[in-house]
Amino acid sequence: MTVDIDKTAGPEDTPPAGPEAIKAIPVRHYGRYLSAVIAIGLLVSIIYAFGQGKINWNAVPEYFFDHRIIKGVGQTLLLTVLSMVIGIAGGILLAVMRLSKNPVTSSIAWFYIWFFRGTPVLVQLYVWFNLGLVFEYINLGPIYKDYWSSFMTPFLTALLGLGLNEAAYMAEICRAGLLSVDEGQTEASHALGMSHGKTLRRIVIPQAMRVIVPPTGNEVINMLKTTSLVSAVQYYELLRYAQDIGQTSGAPVEMLFLAAAWYLVMTSVLSVGQYYVERYYARGSSRQLPPTPWQKVKANLTSFSSRKVTA
Repeated sequence: MTVDIDKTAGPEDTPPAGPEAIKAIPVRHYGRYLSAVIAIGLLVSIIYAFGQGKINWNAVPEYFFDHRIIKGVGQTLLLTVLSMVIGIAGGILLAVMRLSKNPVTSSIAWFYIWFFRGTPVLVQLYVWFNLGLVFEYINLGPIYKDYWSSFMTPFLTALLGLGLNEAAYMAEICRAGLLSVDEGQTEASHALGMSHGKTLRRIVIPQAMRVIVPPTGNEVINMLKTTSLVSAVQYYELLRYAQDIGQTSGAPVEMLFLAAAWYLVMTSVLSVGQYYVERYYARGSSRQLPPTPWQKVKANLTSFSSRKVTA
């Protein structure tokens, strides 16, 4: 008897079953939802409380672009920039002096940093403003000679008080940045015949900027707010103009809120600038630069569009 065997129906010809699809269920973070609800509730409560307070909020937009306020903003920015120029230049010089092998030079830098960091900025401003009690005249020979009270104007008082104080803090920031560069690079540059000054300019300082820039950005923002102290020495900037308007308009508290709003606007702009400067100096240390705010928005819009097309 003959048996026919169908060789085409063997088990080896059966296609293997594919892996079973995995249904991923994201973890639910109920704590996040709860904390978001609490935060929103607190924010709404604070806004409601301020809205019900005896504050004339209409005065804020009324004087927001007043010519005196705009002038005060300009004076604040000018004082911030000039004070930071003095602070950064003095800080670099003091940092180099502090790291010097000359004991006299390093001791002078140490004493300067110790003194200006150890006394409040407001006290320093008052001292500069009243140095006429010690020095009646300022005599620079044939170049300049006048009474100290005429020479030390409110602007010069504010500039010296803020700039020289900032130099002490910038000195420590710059010193930390210089120390972050490996000594082997300095030795290699000296072996190639580069002078000490050229080594600092070409090798050390460019690499130290990655460490120096972030805290320097914070110092700029802090300096912008610290300029409000110079109203104590009769210099007119944003806060002083806002206070004067508040006294004449009968809305002193409202003008303080106006000044706070302008400070928030200026610090926000400076924060954006700080982000891009840090991103620029991070090119040599990061394999992939962090996305800019515009790139984040563009990526979110692209992902949203792709989801919509898929759906």
